[in-house]
Amino acid sequence: MTGNLAILWPMIVQAFLTLGVYGVLAMRRKALVGDKAALAAWRSTGIEPEPSNAAAKSVANQFELPVLFYVVCLGLYIVNGASWLAVIVAWIFAASRFAHAVIHLGSNRIRQRMPAWLVGYLAVLVLWLIFAIHILGVAAL
Repeated sequence: MTGNLAILWPMIVQAFLTLGVYGVLAMRRKALVGDKAALAAWRSTGIEPEPSNAAAKSVANQFELPVLFYVVCLGLYIVNGASWLAVIVAWIFAASRFAHAVIHLGSNRIRQRMPAWLVGYLAVLVLWLIFAIHILGVAAL
C-alpha cells in the first residue's frame, strides 16, 4: 500500500465514527418518544433534552475540526504528499477523535475531553504543516 492510499484509511475511520455518533444520537432521541413532555418541549423550543444533548453536541463536533482533517488529507492525497509521517499523524487524529467521542458520550468530563481534543488539534496542525512544506518543495522544483 502506498503512503498516498494509506492516508484514506484514517478518513474512512473518522467517517464511520461520525456515522456511529449519529446512531447514538438517534437511539437517545428515540428514548424521548416515551417522554411526551420532553418531546413536546424539544419540538417547540428546539432545545435538546438530556441525554440526547451530549450526543447532538458530539455530532456537531464531528463537523468542526474533522473538516480541516478531511481537507488536508485529500490535499495530501491529490499532490502525492501523503508520506508515512502524514499517515501516522492522520491515525493519531482519528484515534484522538474516537477518544473524544467516547468521553463526550460517556462521562463528558472536560478535564478528560480537552486533552483528546488537543491531540487532534495538534495532529491537524502538523498535517497542514506537512502539506505546506510539501507544496513549497514542489513549487521550488
